Amino acid sequence: MANSIIIKKKINNFSKKILVSGDKSISIRWILLSSLANGISTAKNLLMSEDVISAIEAIKKLGIKVNLNKNSCKIYGKGLAGYNYKKNLVLDAKNSGTLGRLILGLLINTNYPIKLIGDKSLSKRDFKRISEPLSKFGASFKLKNNKSLPLIIYGNKKLRGSYIFENRGSAQCKSAAIFAGLRSSGLTKIKAKKSRNHTELMCKYLKLPISVNKKHKQYDIINIKKIKKIKNFNYKIPSDISSSAFFIVLTALSNNSRLIIRNVNINPSRIGVIKILKKMGVKINFKNQKLYKGEKIADIIIKSAKTLKGINCPVEFNSEAIDEFLVIFLVAAKAKGISYFKKLDELNQKESPRLMWGEKILNKIGVKTISTRDSIKIFGNPNLNLNKNKKIIIKNYLKDHRVFMTSTIAALSFGGNWEIHDKDSIKTSFPNFLKIINNIKKND
Repeated sequence: MANSIIIKKKINNFSKKILVSGDKSISIRWILLSSLANGISTAKNLLMSEDVISAIEAIKKLGIKVNLNKNSCKIYGKGLAGYNYKKNLVLDAKNSGTLGRLILGLLINTNYPIKLIGDKSLSKRDFKRISEPLSKFGASFKLKNNKSLPLIIYGNKKLRGSYIFENRGSAQCKSAAIFAGLRSSGLTKIKAKKSRNHTELMCKYLKLPISVNKKHKQYDIINIKKIKKIKNFNYKIPSDISSSAFFIVLTALSNNSRLIIRNVNINPSRIGVIKILKKMGVKINFKNQKLYKGEKIADIIIKSAKTLKGINCPVEFNSEAIDEFLVIFLVAAKAKGISYFKKLDELNQKESPRLMWGEKILNKIGVKTISTRDSIKIFGNPNLNLNKNKKIIIKNYLKDHRVFMTSTIAALSFGGNWEIHDKDSIKTSFPNFLKIINNIKKND
């Protein structure tokens, strides 16, 4: 079973400093905006995952030159009209929902139909949530079963600004609408449930015609006007908070351990995992904070938690932590009392039905749960410690990278005899995950 890993013992105490791979959300957004900029843009610490490589391959198919080496990526932008729209063009987003959804906002002026495809997992996800708002700008779409990939986008050269109401808290839907607004004449107004705001910050840094009103507690009001040009821009991609979350939880659940994760993006719209874990008793501090092109960056210091307490998780944290709930559930498993997470239907719009898989992992390690379609109660056990002969097999999870990584953290934290399939799934978002795990384990 070459594509599986076996874990038979818990991790020992450790004290380490690590550097996590570049932020996936920023990496993909930098690629897309640089592809339409005037001139050469360079990125360092670009995440070299399958999702990011899919974004590079997509813009290359659109006629944009890319020069990639070990330390940097150069994109030779040809301006807003630089895409070479050819007949019978097919773009493959593979597993990347971020790429598949965001790029549609930039393709709405195509003069030929473009087919967008994805892998088996992405092809099951909802793309009507993108096609419906983008249709208001003047593009039209043909989707499989009126919902999913493959889809065909039919562009329009006379795009018009629109009013968009994004009520799911999906940064992908919001960003696609922002990109469409930047291509459309007149004013585009987006009322968007609060979610990660990397697109807005990058647009503001580039001095594009976008304004954001954050006065409302639950929604942002975003106004966008058509752009004339995007200047080329360089970017040193900070480390990914979602990837860092696995090591934060590993440290919290380990005995007498301490970890420093350097140069992490702590954008306020992304640190729900930090807020939740702090409320549960995890010791987390930020050091060396700075502002970089609108993004907040810091070193994160984590220490083992001696006592963890359950949480009735405030729903306002959901959109800030939507990619981290699987690993947060592991902390709830070891906490004193009952933890309750609700209104998590968006969790099942990911690569796999993650709420179901989160519960399945907890049940396999002997943790009691009660769930509904969009909520879960976790009955924590502070003495959770598996017998070394307890056999646990994780497989058939649609190759969801976060299920694999969460299972790995569970195995190292709680013990047992684990067989975790499809380790190649981490290539989509975090190819260095196991390498960093082995680095931390060198203290053993």
